Amino acid sequence: MALVLNEDEKMLQESAEGFFADKAPVKALRALRDNQDETGFDRTLWKDMADMGFAGVMIDEDHGGVDMGCMAAGLIAVEMGKNLTASPFISSAVLSATAISKAGNESQKALYLPKIAAGETLIAFAIDEGRKHAPSKIELTAERAGNGFKLNGSKAMVIDGHVADQLIVAAKTGEGKTTLFLVDPKASGLETERTIMVDSRNAARFEFDNVEVNADAVLGEIDEAESVIEAVLNVGRAVISAEMYGASAQAFKITTDYIRERKQFGTEIGRFQALQHRSSHLYTELELAKSAVLASLSALDTGDLKASDYVKMTKAKVGQVAKLAGVEGVQMHGGVGMTDEYDIGLYLKRIRVTQELFGDTHFHMEALAKAAGY
Repeated sequence: MALVLNEDEKMLQESAEGFFADKAPVKALRALRDNQDETGFDRTLWKDMADMGFAGVMIDEDHGGVDMGCMAAGLIAVEMGKNLTASPFISSAVLSATAISKAGNESQKALYLPKIAAGETLIAFAIDEGRKHAPSKIELTAERAGNGFKLNGSKAMVIDGHVADQLIVAAKTGEGKTTLFLVDPKASGLETERTIMVDSRNAARFEFDNVEVNADAVLGEIDEAESVIEAVLNVGRAVISAEMYGASAQAFKITTDYIRERKQFGTEIGRFQALQHRSSHLYTELELAKSAVLASLSALDTGDLKASDYVKMTKAKVGQVAKLAGVEGVQMHGGVGMTDEYDIGLYLKRIRVTQELFGDTHFHMEALAKAAGY
């Protein structure tokens, strides 16, 4: 299991670091938020990301991608986290590209993957339905009707769903059986509600009322989507953990820079032993989180049989560490940490949202405990 980057990965990391620092710094997120942008991200930036190969990082070369795998996607996500970059990277380039690559037939791959890689088509992955992540409790149904299916139910927390050109929808097609469908968001009977989250990003809720899809809309095998969904979610969890680590590492840097400059009682507050102890503790936790992220991404790329467990452990651990980085950052900033003038609060908000995406710490700890027989 590789916990040290190779030369290609180092080059990618450096490239992504410079790209996002230059083209998508925190002030870009502030502008999107303050202008109440209808899209929620900069489409020009997304096209630039596609030109850099970032949108096709999970897509094979035969379909227009660069096929660099999960580690590369994670390294890109770390730099996005550091800059709080808003883009459809997770929804389209990671989740949806992985789903189509794993389950799609040749015509579906040929139709969608090159467009995802080019940044021309946005696809959102619709799995959750309630307030918390629960992929095993899908209630949206797909009943056979003529040459296709009718979908009824709802989906929630669909990242970038409000601007998606296509949806990948998980639906119940039998007792304990699930199928994935490609659905046009403009289909008759489908209502979309944009939801602006606390981190100024976007998700959507969908209501399906007898939404008709034909047999060609099935992604993968009917009644056999459980393993695909788990594989897609594992990739998403590992990559979002990488973004969360990036955000927490940057929050730590912002905080330590601040306490080195902020003076109280005639000296920098960073000299106070209590803050030094807390900073040291957080630093060690961040190093553990970084190792966990690299381990899970590497395990996915190498096909490690324990990759799913590594991913769950990573999402649980990084969620804890990132929350600590955010709340400690705000607290060490003192009263100004609660104001919008300082960026630290923006990092905490993003961290709290990414904690919830694809399962929070408690969700994954419980899954690991059950798997171990507890």
